[in-house]
Amino acid sequence: MNKFKYIFLIALFAILSGSCKKALELAPEDYFGDGNFWQNESQVTNFMVGLHKQFRDNQFQFVRLGEMRGGGFSNVDRQNTSLNELPIIEQRIDENSAGVGSWGGFYGPILQLNLFIQKVEAVTFLSESSKNYLLAQAYAMRSYYYFHLLRTYGGVPIWLEPEVLNGKTDAVELRKARSTEAEVLAVVKSDIGKSVSLFGSSASPADKSQWSPNAALMLKGEIYLWSAKVYGTAADLTEAKNALNAVTGTSLQANFADAFSYSKKNNNEVILAIRFRVGEAEMTNYASFLYSTFNFDGQHYKDSLATGPLLVDPLVIAATNSQQIIQRYGYTFELFQSYDVLDKRRNATFYDYYKVNTTVTPHVPTVRNTALVKFLGTIDANKRYFADDWTVYRESDRLLMLAEIANAEGSDPQQYIQQVRDRAFAPDADPAPFVNGSQDENELAIFEERTKEFVYEGKRWYDIRRMKYAGEPLVFKSANHPYGVLDKATDGYKILWPIEAAIWTNDPLVDQTPGYATAKP
Repeated sequence: MNKFKYIFLIALFAILSGSCKKALELAPEDYFGDGNFWQNESQVTNFMVGLHKQFRDNQFQFVRLGEMRGGGFSNVDRQNTSLNELPIIEQRIDENSAGVGSWGGFYGPILQLNLFIQKVEAVTFLSESSKNYLLAQAYAMRSYYYFHLLRTYGGVPIWLEPEVLNGKTDAVELRKARSTEAEVLAVVKSDIGKSVSLFGSSASPADKSQWSPNAALMLKGEIYLWSAKVYGTAADLTEAKNALNAVTGTSLQANFADAFSYSKKNNNEVILAIRFRVGEAEMTNYASFLYSTFNFDGQHYKDSLATGPLLVDPLVIAATNSQQIIQRYGYTFELFQSYDVLDKRRNATFYDYYKVNTTVTPHVPTVRNTALVKFLGTIDANKRYFADDWTVYRESDRLLMLAEIANAEGSDPQQYIQQVRDRAFAPDADPAPFVNGSQDENELAIFEERTKEFVYEGKRWYDIRRMKYAGEPLVFKSANHPYGVLDKATDGYKILWPIEAAIWTNDPLVDQTPGYATAKP
């Protein structure tokens, strides 16, 4: 791509970014070319809104990378439809079926962030506080993207400057090999460190839809917890704990479902969320996790294998002018059953239903299924919109990471984990309060709470890679627990994802992820 085309795309990005509606606080009226852009504060803040719009566009990618391989997804075809994600769910990934292409698509947003950082660091028209705050957001976002790349691929090429705009246009000169995992981790830590420093003592805003001081601290806590447990950098536990303890002004919602409610956006539990709204944008691919409107009505029962009445569109997704849905994906029925029946998270997360053979006694279920109701959205003008905000970080995540840190340090994690359990069973008492046990027992207990707490929040795959039993990550199959999804002896290399052949075809310096067969010349 020549320089002219690149500049044009940058200008186009600035314009398209502004198509976000009021929730993202941007409605540009003028065309900005490269020659007259970066001239005033409005242009800069508008570009930052565009960066958050790109962040929102990647919401389902965060789910795909962070959850689909975690063992909670069912591989059952619900309706004789194509299951494009099935190779990921079943761990059948290789260079010919990589599951995700083009490095997850994250280098496009990274390129825009590199441009933003370069340009904003050079401007003189912004106040120091405004400039620092905007740069802090950019560094946090870039750290987040590279953190996903690190956890997905291990070592990846590192791009920290908009090379083409800086005059490097030769395709050969732009080739770059994969850096080591340690080098990528260093970039991730450096960026989040800059972000926290630049935010300084700034207060986190009431609007949780953009990166903030609290969000940066949460990311720092997660990065350093990962570093401590995956790479064995024990001293990073302290850094993680300090970052998480520095988060201010957050609290659990009394009712679990309220944390995600359309009518309760920006509640005190949310630390960072991707914003969706009626008339603006809906959550991509969410409908694929709901029951089908084409074969549901009059065929299924709820919560009983013996009596009716038969259900008629209980989630109101088939009403006039509403969504027409084909259920493609679901979570395992075993995951639903793992919840205590008194756990309020159970029915706030899933809607279970049965097709029953009533011609025999006792009645026999012929179909047992669940629909995802967490993030179900709202109804407006007789149409359901999947427009709940998708949480990146919230208070229960902070508490359970602190529980994990306490356990890793040899301390009792009860003060953190019990807060989450008490909310899950409120207003009733927890029927099985947490009791401090061995380090391995505690780790499994924390993982169980994370499993029930964060369905569809893109965390389980990273959890089973980071959390351990007897020194081994939960991702590996073991007689000690039922959570493993990979045989360490034969498939251990699959903890990292492969890259497709097109990547090294375009850039011969890039090698395949270790362990995968490759046809690279």
